[in-house]
Amino acid sequence: MDPLGAPSQFVDVDSLPGWSDVYEAKQLDCHQSPIEKAQVDVRSPFPYRKDINEKIILWKGDVALLNCTAIVNTSNETLTDKNPVSESIFMHAGPDLKDELQKLKGCRTGEAKLTKGFNLAARFIIHTVGPKYKSRYRTAAESSLYSCYRNVLQLAKEQAMCSVGFCVINTLKRCYPLEDATHIALRTVRRFLEVHGETLEKVVFAVSELEEATYQKLLPLYFPRSLEEEVQSLPYLPADIGNAEGEPVVPERQIRITEKPGIPDDASDEEGLEADLSFIGSHAFARMEGDVDKQRRLILQGQLSEAALQKQHQRNYNRWLCQARAEDLSDIASLKALYQTGVDNCGRTVMVVVGRNIPVTLIDMEKALLYFIHVMDHIAVKEYVLVYFHTLTNDYNQLDSNFLKKLYDVVDAKYKRNLKALYFVHPTFRSKVSAWFFTTFTVSGLKDKIHYVESLQQLFTAIPPEQIDLPPFVLEYDARENGPYYSSYPPSPDL
Repeated sequence: MDPLGAPSQFVDVDSLPGWSDVYEAKQLDCHQSPIEKAQVDVRSPFPYRKDINEKIILWKGDVALLNCTAIVNTSNETLTDKNPVSESIFMHAGPDLKDELQKLKGCRTGEAKLTKGFNLAARFIIHTVGPKYKSRYRTAAESSLYSCYRNVLQLAKEQAMCSVGFCVINTLKRCYPLEDATHIALRTVRRFLEVHGETLEKVVFAVSELEEATYQKLLPLYFPRSLEEEVQSLPYLPADIGNAEGEPVVPERQIRITEKPGIPDDASDEEGLEADLSFIGSHAFARMEGDVDKQRRLILQGQLSEAALQKQHQRNYNRWLCQARAEDLSDIASLKALYQTGVDNCGRTVMVVVGRNIPVTLIDMEKALLYFIHVMDHIAVKEYVLVYFHTLTNDYNQLDSNFLKKLYDVVDAKYKRNLKALYFVHPTFRSKVSAWFFTTFTVSGLKDKIHYVESLQQLFTAIPPEQIDLPPFVLEYDARENGPYYSSYPPSPDL
């Protein structure tokens, strides 16, 4: 109540029913019995977590009216977008908000920036810019939308916020399909709460009447409220559920290069001359430092410091990574020569390389290098192991030592630091000799990590059989050479 006794228009998040509360009320009405343990042999990648569900609220209403630590505003790159969410926030916050936004000098797509809440009940407003959606550049849009949600949550964590009210970041104006965007929103929040759940008490999804049905349909997939709902939702999860942080993981990515990188994409023709171009010069191209030719000359002369060499190497790797994300690598992905599977006995990610699936003489090996960087960049940030199946390879599958040296030189330091083991499965005498020469005279620091594995039984002592997808021909070969291995886990039908 305000001082005059009139009811306040603002809504306290603590007064809203939680996601779990709605389900419990529904169960009481329907008199449903709890699911039997036998029905939950297969678990969802988003298992039932009561502690996480208690933090989630789905509310049909105006995000500007929420009384929480921060609310989210979706806008354009100049933070001047006119959409229902922004207009309501500006109206309730008052004129001071517009003045403060001018100091921010815009916001890039996928970024998040913070201002005060002014006359709002919320103390802060987190401004973010969702991507424009075009089916041709779908993967780039997915990554940008993920970044919006992730950066908002990260900012809330850094500022020790208790509660965040999300609007639906993808606006109709930007043409993002609602259901696709909702999948990204929900799984990103879910993955964040799994790791940083102690930092947030409430996360509110403020939706309109048009959006409510989609959220009600998809929320059980990522926030199941019982073991029964978890099992029922499992078949409806999409094929791409992202990585450990919810980020989309796809074999090919596209990035968009605009004709005029300094001009926001959604500026209308009549706004062209008035567009805020103050952030020209903040792009990576405009920030190039120093004389590049001089740096290269110093490298050749051996006069560049270790720190400068590392910086030069990082810039070089970033160029490869940008090219990998821009290139169409679907032809390399279709070979199924590199893929992520489960974890080893120490909980480290397992990556598989299938030698026989690499037709060295028929493919563009530079694209193969780009694909390796594209797949491994987010894997190598944590400890991982590689399993290389040398099974039934021939001369057409032998990776040239020059290519391996180039790969080793190009990749970021995190690849080498976080690689804990390389299991060389079914090696031949010739391959062992080649590997010894390569790790002794060409690269350093790799020899101690290589483990030669003669049989799958030996491999399974380090990696449980249910945690690795085996190509059928590898199983057949191992059965012939070492006798059959009886396991209840069949090989992946896709390999």
